[in-house]
Amino acid sequence: MRNALIYIMMLLCMLPLSAQETDTLAVHEADTSEALPKGRLIPVKGAFLQQLQERDSVLVADQLLYGFELKDVLEGTMLALPELPEKQDYRLMYLSPWQVDTVKVTKQGKGQPRLMDIKGSVVISSFEEGLYELPQIMVGRMTSDGVLDTLVFDPMRLEVKTMPVDTATFVPHDIKGQIRYPVTFAEVMPWLGLFWLCSMLIILVVCLIIMNRRRNDPAFAHKDPAHIVALRKLDSYRGNKLWAPEKQKTFYSGVTDTLREYISERYGIGAMEMTTAEIFDQMKSVDLPKELYDDAKELFDRADFVKFAKYVASDEDNAAALPVAVRFVTETYQAEVEADSTKDGGNE
Repeated sequence: MRNALIYIMMLLCMLPLSAQETDTLAVHEADTSEALPKGRLIPVKGAFLQQLQERDSVLVADQLLYGFELKDVLEGTMLALPELPEKQDYRLMYLSPWQVDTVKVTKQGKGQPRLMDIKGSVVISSFEEGLYELPQIMVGRMTSDGVLDTLVFDPMRLEVKTMPVDTATFVPHDIKGQIRYPVTFAEVMPWLGLFWLCSMLIILVVCLIIMNRRRNDPAFAHKDPAHIVALRKLDSYRGNKLWAPEKQKTFYSGVTDTLREYISERYGIGAMEMTTAEIFDQMKSVDLPKELYDDAKELFDRADFVKFAKYVASDEDNAAALPVAVRFVTETYQAEVEADSTKDGGNE
């Protein structure tokens, strides 16, 4: 009968104590309602009650470790732990199963088993004030040579307290609202920096858009005086490279178009959309010297023949075309300047 009980216990007690000692010590939770394995009842000192929160007293709902310590346990020893009750009273509750740890391992001489310090505990708590007698811890032990013993640890007392209330000066207060801490400069600084950066980026984008629009808007474009623009364009037609018959159309078109633009800017006449006859009909109202008027009209008539009648102008006519255009621009501009000067002198 004794051998059969040992065999059953060895089959049940195969839970390893730790990953380091899986082949040396087995632990099993035994049913406390049934008798532990027969053997000697050995009173052992080493039960402990330890707070998880460091306080000078135990308050309601504080958690504590309640367990035992065994020193110099021979390698190969098996332990059977008492089973925790299934139904628990809120006054004393077990919050975790048994936790067994190998605290220390001591090596002996060669060929001798190692010695281990074992610590087993459960987490307990109480939700009601009072003095409690904790249950006695009884651990079954079977050594490597098959000897069965029951280790009995003396029970301990647990005193649970609540926070004392001064009934003489106690005044009930309502629930406090959420505390509002003042905003510091260090908290606001990142947001101010972000706002400043975004503002600079927006201003930069707006400025670029305005500059681009003004660059493409003729109203904002910088314009030189009409006579400067005309003389610059006429200067590009200097030389006799464009006098060849196949290039005369380009030459006369460029010279007369420059004069059309100048007349439009200077006198406000829509010369670009008018024929030669219409232009010079409008120019009759302008105070021009007769010789300058006739030379300009002759230049336009010759240009019309070259452009539309395939007329080939002579070298003398080609050489005289550009000076006539330049003289027309300079004399009309100087006449206007003199007229403005006379007008300003009379006003003074």
